[in-house]
Amino acid sequence: MSLILLLTQQMCVYLVIVYLVSKTPLFKLFTEITPRAPHKFFIYLIFSGFCILATYFGEQTQDAIANTRAMGAVLGGLLGGPVTGLFVGLTGGLHRYSLGGFTDLACAISTTLEGLLAGLISWRLRQTGKREHIYRPTLAVAVTLAAETLQMALILLIASPFADAWRLVQQIALPMLLVNALGAALFISIVRDQKTMFDKLSSAFSAQALKIAERSVGLLSSGFNQTTSAQVAQIVIEETKVGAVAITDREKLLAFIGVGADHHIPGSAISSDITKTAMTENKVMFADGVDTPYACSVSRQCRLGSSLVIPLRNDTEVIGTIKLYEPKHKLFLNINRTLGEGIAKLLSNQILYGRIEQQQNLLLQTELKLLQAQVNPHFLFNTLNTISAIVRRNPDMARKLLLQLSQFLRINLKRTAGLVTLADELEHIDAYLTIEKARFIDRLEVNIDIPAALHGVMLPAFTLQPIIENAVKHGTSHLLDPGQIKIKGWAENDEIHLTVADNAGLYNTSTTPTAENLSSGLGMNLVNKRLQNQFGSQYGLNIDCIPEQYTQVHIHFPRQEHTR
Repeated sequence: MSLILLLTQQMCVYLVIVYLVSKTPLFKLFTEITPRAPHKFFIYLIFSGFCILATYFGEQTQDAIANTRAMGAVLGGLLGGPVTGLFVGLTGGLHRYSLGGFTDLACAISTTLEGLLAGLISWRLRQTGKREHIYRPTLAVAVTLAAETLQMALILLIASPFADAWRLVQQIALPMLLVNALGAALFISIVRDQKTMFDKLSSAFSAQALKIAERSVGLLSSGFNQTTSAQVAQIVIEETKVGAVAITDREKLLAFIGVGADHHIPGSAISSDITKTAMTENKVMFADGVDTPYACSVSRQCRLGSSLVIPLRNDTEVIGTIKLYEPKHKLFLNINRTLGEGIAKLLSNQILYGRIEQQQNLLLQTELKLLQAQVNPHFLFNTLNTISAIVRRNPDMARKLLLQLSQFLRINLKRTAGLVTLADELEHIDAYLTIEKARFIDRLEVNIDIPAALHGVMLPAFTLQPIIENAVKHGTSHLLDPGQIKIKGWAENDEIHLTVADNAGLYNTSTTPTAENLSSGLGMNLVNKRLQNQFGSQYGLNIDCIPEQYTQVHIHFPRQEHTR
């Protein structure tokens, strides 16, 4: 009983030290199982020290030492893996061997095997996706009991004389089994509790990100410049409490707040290699100052010791970076890494929104919506009814029509108010006309005569489709005889001419302002206005109509080739 009390007293001293250390950021390394060499080296130093101290402060018993050394070897293996566990056990074993005694060799071998055994169990749990089991106190108890049982067996096998070894095992087995197992379980419990707390802190980062979003909303949408970037950087550093925050475009530093602001001057050219790599390769770069060295590219006296660089993007390219820094004496927390990537996405979206807002005025957006609205419910209902009618007698045709409808709607929804190639416009109308020809069967004939050499010319999106839709909906669909639509294109004096003609001749024949006529006229007027806004008032639409014979829409705009 006295030996149990002495060992328990020794264990309690260690646990008090562990508890005090758990209140520091350094303890967070115990809660992360990573392959990083500095992390494993830290584990090795701590638990090797545990083993050595446990041997020094152990209780002398029959020329042997009763101690809590096994607790350090097992914990080193569980938290550090097999290699770390092996070296922890080996260090503790060699130290014990250097002190001599008739159990020195047995204790040296057993301590080494204890660290390796715990490390192998830890490795197996990580390989099978059960790494959370490592933090279970019951596992620590089971592994420690097995390790100490192994030690007692090795003492009986190796130490001599056997009679002395047997008496020693009878005296120390139960106290060492109980105290070491209890100590390992309590240590793991402290680690588990701290890990739970850190996980809760990590889950709270989303609320932190929302607060940053709330405070910064609208800032970068008004422009990506030094003034707005400085305001955003100030908000980020206040919310994240990192050492410094910087924002760059592709060429220069736009803002820098925090440690090192005396020599990181906004407006100066980018000189950091990791920043250039982040933009060139479009990936997050992290220099922790340990695995990946970090050195300030501006001043050797800079106090910053680690850097996280996240690209800022618009739809198509990297337009800059946001950088979070910590000083040399402070660890870069994982929560800030995750939060930094979330902030980058937030700012990228703000910048993208601002650029879209600056590039497109409300008029163009409204016009685009009006043109897209030409696909009305009647067209969808008619198309679906057509597909329903032929799905049983011709499933292949029904499948083809569904694909054409999907393609037509996809193009219609995704198009912007900018320029597209004539080939893109023809693809759009081909999907539309395939559906309409299936609907009218042999009552609609379409002839397209546009040279392939013109397919690369640029024109506003939704130029041809509304005109052709008008020709069908307000023209040929009203005929009893077969309807004909002819689409023709040619180049003349660096200008492009397109015509869409039907054989109905029903354009603007009614003087009554019906919804159908208003719809037709609105589509034509918007196409004409967008052509003139894009190319000038001398271009646009001309309409020629002979009632009940034909309607021809002539489109005229300058030749502008698509450049890759």
